[in-house]
Amino acid sequence: MGRTLVELFYDVISPYSWLGFEVLCRYRHIWNIDLRFRPAFLGGIMQQTGNKPPAMLPKRAEYMLKDIKRMAKYYQVPVHMSGDDFQRIISTSSLAAMRFVTAIDMTNPQYLEPLSREFWMRFWSQHEDISQPENILAIAQQAGLSAELSQKALEMTSSPAVKDRLKESTAEAVKYGAFGMPAIVAHYDGKPHLFFGSDRLELLGSVIGEKWLGPVPS
Repeated sequence: MGRTLVELFYDVISPYSWLGFEVLCRYRHIWNIDLRFRPAFLGGIMQQTGNKPPAMLPKRAEYMLKDIKRMAKYYQVPVHMSGDDFQRIISTSSLAAMRFVTAIDMTNPQYLEPLSREFWMRFWSQHEDISQPENILAIAQQAGLSAELSQKALEMTSSPAVKDRLKESTAEAVKYGAFGMPAIVAHYDGKPHLFFGSDRLELLGSVIGEKWLGPVPS
């Protein structure tokens, strides 16, 4: 039986994307899947679908704060969230970061996983800025990229090729039915199956005929 292609559409501004990312990374050698990372722009998805940040509803923001703390502990991912983070998300654009991640995906995809993880670490564990060029270069260096590769990728972020690639990935996520992130698309039984959020991975396993062994499978 062939391997199931599982695409993860994500943005480093999304804490739930980080949770889904880490768990899928753990399962990629346990389940019979080919995991493909698809950097996309959450702001573009929200705009195209008319969605709004969930934290704009005060009661939902209150719940999300508790929910993310519980999920971070359960998934064993170092997301550290406080009430101030909702304002931080709204006032931070991830466009520069996601263009940089896209440039690396196009030129040196072997760095895509550690780079994406480092962006999440900076924003969600260390509460540091990820939007300015100097911060992006520092993140790239921490992820193992050379200064030369990092600088080249930074220069590429203003190119039509990178901008178009990010737009295309974002549009593709919307085409599959995405309205937020993470958007996980499993290509199984001849058709795509969309799963929204990091709490649908057990259901994903069930649909593609794989056994769920918890968020941290041994």
